[in-house]
Amino acid sequence: MRPPVYPSKPVPGDRVAVVSPSSGLAGVLPRPYELGLVRLREEFGLEPVEYPATRRAGSTPQERADDLHAAFADPTVKAVISTVGGDDQITVLPLLDRELIRANPKPFFGYSDNTNLLLLLRNLGIVGYHGACVMTELGRPHSLHPMTADSLRAALFTPGPYELLPAARYRDTDRDWADPATFDAEPDSQPAEGWTWHGPERVVEGRAWGGNLEILSWLLMADREIERDPAAYEGGVLFLETSEELPRAEEVFRVLRCMGERGLLSRFPALLMGRPKAWSFEQPNDAGAKRRYADGQREAVLRALAAYAPDTTAVFDVDLGHTDPQLVIPYGGEVRVDGPARRITVTY
Repeated sequence: MRPPVYPSKPVPGDRVAVVSPSSGLAGVLPRPYELGLVRLREEFGLEPVEYPATRRAGSTPQERADDLHAAFADPTVKAVISTVGGDDQITVLPLLDRELIRANPKPFFGYSDNTNLLLLLRNLGIVGYHGACVMTELGRPHSLHPMTADSLRAALFTPGPYELLPAARYRDTDRDWADPATFDAEPDSQPAEGWTWHGPERVVEGRAWGGNLEILSWLLMADREIERDPAAYEGGVLFLETSEELPRAEEVFRVLRCMGERGLLSRFPALLMGRPKAWSFEQPNDAGAKRRYADGQREAVLRALAAYAPDTTAVFDVDLGHTDPQLVIPYGGEVRVDGPARRITVTY
């Protein structure tokens, strides 16, 4: 396997594309979007560039593909950042000009439904960055979380190793983006209990693969972007997380079981499992229900590992994905999981 290509990083003053490859929610709820743009300019020194579909609700897959092509082809644009996730980016994939993207590699930031594009980039040999959407992280109410900001700043500007650290507190509840008062106060948070390690205490170094579990399951069903030969992932570091749709523990197990039956799970000697979001507007769980949900998901993951990858080292409640703070994972980049030292280091 060829070494991954880390695209050249932007520097303060550069132009960065802001695109909506999934949902055009920025046009429906502009407040967190506009706040994210302000912070890109004022806190990171970057100049955001919008495209025709960036704020367009109901844009077609072709319109979104056209925006991505324009962003990657423009030599004055030095990075590409997604506004938010969604649920239909899979329809954009077949419309993308892979040779254009391969010839113009740029750092791409996004997560959730953006797992689609991150996986496409990895298959082209290009490292992407799982995390840091404009509306959700940059547009966070009140202020950027310091851990999120530090990880994003390193991923944007500083090549080399970066140690991930567990958060002392975290948030998984939300307030209404349509209410201006939401953005006046620091979001509520609760104490975090650190990471939980399971399995062999060893050191694993490999390329990151994974992302949002629900999106991976759709890609498996559609037979897109996932290698037919599971040996292609041998020795990698798997990272997974679930969304605000709160998939049931049994569904998480079933997806992992299918990955196991396909021969995927056993190829990864290490798994980083993101802290599960356990609250949504549709399921406003109290503290006890959130704990039961998180425990149930962990048990489902452990059951799948016991059946298909008993020698995998797993780390639970890593601050990645649909959580706050959020650490950026270099998709396709190098990750070191040091079991004896209880340390995780990524290479940006």
